[in-house]
Amino acid sequence: MRADRLSPVDTGSATGRAIVLEPFLRRASQTKAVNKPATQDTRPPDTRLEEAVGLALAIDLDVVGSGVVGLSTITPATYIGKGKVEEIAGLVKTNEAGIVVMDCAISPVQQRNLEKAWGAKVLDRTGLILEIFGRRARTREGTLQVELAHLTYQKSRLVRSWTHLERQRGGFGFLGGPGETQIEADRRQIEERIARIEGDLDKVMRTRKLHRDSRKRVPYPIVALVGYTNAGKSTLFNQLTKARVLSADMLFATLDPTLRAVNLPHGAHIILSDTVGFISDLPTMLIAAFRATLEEVIEADVILHVRDMAHEDADAQSNDVENVLRELGIEPNDKRLVEIWNKIDRLTPERRLELANIAERQSGERKPVLISAMTGEGMDRLRDAIEAGVGASRITEDVLLDASDGAGASWLYRHAEVLAKTMDDDGKLKITIRAEPAVIQRVRAKFLQ
Repeated sequence: MRADRLSPVDTGSATGRAIVLEPFLRRASQTKAVNKPATQDTRPPDTRLEEAVGLALAIDLDVVGSGVVGLSTITPATYIGKGKVEEIAGLVKTNEAGIVVMDCAISPVQQRNLEKAWGAKVLDRTGLILEIFGRRARTREGTLQVELAHLTYQKSRLVRSWTHLERQRGGFGFLGGPGETQIEADRRQIEERIARIEGDLDKVMRTRKLHRDSRKRVPYPIVALVGYTNAGKSTLFNQLTKARVLSADMLFATLDPTLRAVNLPHGAHIILSDTVGFISDLPTMLIAAFRATLEEVIEADVILHVRDMAHEDADAQSNDVENVLRELGIEPNDKRLVEIWNKIDRLTPERRLELANIAERQSGERKPVLISAMTGEGMDRLRDAIEAGVGASRITEDVLLDASDGAGASWLYRHAEVLAKTMDDDGKLKITIRAEPAVIQRVRAKFLQ
């Protein structure tokens, strides 16, 4: 069979029959195409197709066919060529598919033309991810963020389907100009709804800021988990916190952020944050909509980049995560970033030894930590790395108090991490604390005049 032929897939549940297509530009035409897929140079088409099928299965679609569609050029009207459109139309009819997933970004005109040609609903990559996020949202904040992203996406895809409702003239008689078309009315309603949602999300952001400020007053550093979707972040979160957050072999199993307090072996206390997973070509509108949630990452003291080292495209996934972090203002050389190489239990002994040698040769600050979140292997090394990262972002200070100054000691316990407490020869109480620079400035102003 040719590489671009469709092949049957016997999986999924019967909530909707779908065909998943992975269009790709052949190498000879990649340099000529202006709007080629962003991941074209880093991932083989078969791997991208497998991920697209996983996205379709994540919303319980019955994937009755999938395949790679090789393109010599991108057709402006339908993205893929006329012959392929006709071939796929026959497959859609034969398989009685109601949905066709195009794992690429298609324009509203291309989407409308393909839906007419195939007699089925067409979803591009952005639309599919939005559908998944709509299924996963549980909290009011998550629902608002998904709705904002979906309306922003839908705003550009209004078509002239309801012309019979248009008001052709405004004013009286022949003096009025063209009235408001149905598209304009729909767009106006969407813009009004977007404005209301943005106002609600502003309240959410203010509330989150109040929560972060209150956590800063209690000296618990924030440790955020980031990584490609299905890299094992939620499993690792459960392993460290003994919580029961949903963890599944599924893309975007976690959407709403979760925070838990964790006690580290040497007495430090942290707040661990599990965030939404990233993915290649993550829609910009989703990053904007989830800004309030992702600010937990921006404000974190330590950022754990969890990588699935058993995946054949681990390096490409890492690059995709770094690209999203750049959009949040976090560069790959940020000192807060610590790479966690997960799922080593799925590797061969030779591959594990190779990765261990690679990690050992890296500098101390950037040295990755090899773990298995499923079996718990490497958890001690991970906790040590977290403590080292937390300590690196904080300042240690000695404060001398009168032995009778109970109020001062209580203030230090509330606002900083107390490492040690001793009595010196002069009868002074010496308290060694560790805190972020802003708290240390307050300590110096209050106690060290």
